[in-house]
Amino acid sequence: MACSTGENANKFGLVYQGAVKENVKGKVNIKPVKYEVNGIQVAANLYLPANFDEKKKYAAVTVAHPNGGSKEQVAGLYAQKLAELGYVTVAADARYQGESGGTPRLRDYPENRIEDVSGMVDYLTTLPYVDANRVGSLGICGGGGYTLAAAQQDKRIKAVAALSMFNSGRVRRNGYQDKDVAGMQGRLERAATAHNKELKGEIQYEGFLPPGATDDELRAQMEKLPVNTLYRDGIEYYGLTHKHKNATGSYTTESFMKLMAFDVEDRMDMLTQPLLMLAGSEADSKYMTDDAFKKAVNAKKKELYLVKGASHIRTYWVPEYVKDITAKLKQFFGENLK
Repeated sequence: MACSTGENANKFGLVYQGAVKENVKGKVNIKPVKYEVNGIQVAANLYLPANFDEKKKYAAVTVAHPNGGSKEQVAGLYAQKLAELGYVTVAADARYQGESGGTPRLRDYPENRIEDVSGMVDYLTTLPYVDANRVGSLGICGGGGYTLAAAQQDKRIKAVAALSMFNSGRVRRNGYQDKDVAGMQGRLERAATAHNKELKGEIQYEGFLPPGATDDELRAQMEKLPVNTLYRDGIEYYGLTHKHKNATGSYTTESFMKLMAFDVEDRMDMLTQPLLMLAGSEADSKYMTDDAFKKAVNAKKKELYLVKGASHIRTYWVPEYVKDITAKLKQFFGENLK
């Protein structure tokens, strides 16, 4: 079981193990920042490396959070780990989610998430101490799919990594592990109905975390699911051990209309940058990483790295896996953001 710091115990709201609790001279510091992407305010945490010197030029990395997550969870963890390696990093809440602006809340449009990644690049390049020619991107779970999509079209991203990549469009369209293709049209009909309700001000939501559920109810829900699987571990992570008020695991039902028309695999041949894809060797979501990786035929120095023994969610917090992943990211960005 993970040991969460708890958002109430951390002035920055961070809920991962070893999180920065206060800014101390000579160590990694955090600066909450706000900027706009297409007229909507984004809330982000900027991580500055130890002994930061604003007169220097630093390589930088954007970090995109999973679907239904927030910048204070796994995105913040890896942003901090990369800052400890000497990078300026930024972890931002997607627009319509977390502390960022946008209504209706929890809208999940692929084009928005992709623009959010490029928006982080925009923000970093405005900083005088960031070398605009040495900016990389890391995305986790759904943020991994959207980061790959951003890198396909945004060549300011010089190196791209995806951890436990989740192809949101494929799953919403075909069901998890492609097991509900037959339900595709029904989901589209439900989304169309939800869209009409939105026009009247009624917002319909869905997700894997039952709203208002108690800890005991969440544990009971977990017991119904196989161990070490994405949705069981997701309930544990988001609902119990790393719970954060801004990470509900929900999205608007109407979002299906946009989600189901998206598939990160469709344009993987457009990705030409160095590519690192990481996945747990035991992850039930690994098929998405495998398939996208195969289609990245034009990526330079591409590598698929399996985290031995890890399932999907456990790459987010288990210390031995985090250490392994961080070492691989150190090698990858070190070689490609020189």
